Amino acid sequence: MSYLLVIPSIDIKDRKTVRVVKGIPELHCKEYGNDPVEMARIWRAENAKLIHVVDFDRAADHSKKNFNIIEEICSSVIIPVEFAGGIRELDDIKEMLGIGVSRLVISTMAIEDRENFIKALEIFGPLKIAISLDIVDEQIIIHGRKIKTGINYLDFAKDMRSLGVERFIVTDVERNGMMIGPNIEMSKKVAEITEAKITLSGGVRNKDELMDIQNLMPLGIDSVIVGRALYENRFPCQKLWRVAESGIFQ
Repeated sequence: MSYLLVIPSIDIKDRKTVRVVKGIPELHCKEYGNDPVEMARIWRAENAKLIHVVDFDRAADHSKKNFNIIEEICSSVIIPVEFAGGIRELDDIKEMLGIGVSRLVISTMAIEDRENFIKALEIFGPLKIAISLDIVDEQIIIHGRKIKTGINYLDFAKDMRSLGVERFIVTDVERNGMMIGPNIEMSKKVAEITEAKITLSGGVRNKDELMDIQNLMPLGIDSVIVGRALYENRFPCQKLWRVAESGIFQ
């Protein structure tokens, strides 16, 4: 039996761990600490198989103030690190892969610099590059979730799939960090229209919702990014359902 891969998220701003509510980063509650590197070690110790890291400073203004923290996370855990935030150029991709990031999640570059995005996909391949669908009012938002593009998320997903993209991270930004449940229907639509692999992100709050998502694995929804609910220990026996997964980068 295959199991849904649960991916802890570490969101970073001003070199500290933050939580994100509707795309807006806030300083994380102190009982879990503000050190992103220590947080990565904790998730690894709790048997996470992949960590999702978001750099909000880099996403907002291409700042590299958190660069050495990302580098230290990659060298501190022996599991893959997926990275999102401010990947705008080919050099950004080379730089982040060079410090040990296993997969990059891109959106802005795919829209604003399509030519180089296609080149990056050809050079590094779809196992190293995924597309982020950050969605508000059914349209893609970019630049750190600040700018609405007017592009329908399903149209964009189909376009990216035609270029060879094999994985999409689907986030209903309005539900992100709100603890009101995931937008499962949105991820289903992307899965059905692209027949690609889907990581659902945003809103998950309990094990029952994880089971609902796991039932959709035949559609290609094989993983889920969880932030606030994990930090607030909303799941009983967390080690039990972080089952060893193979083929994370298939």
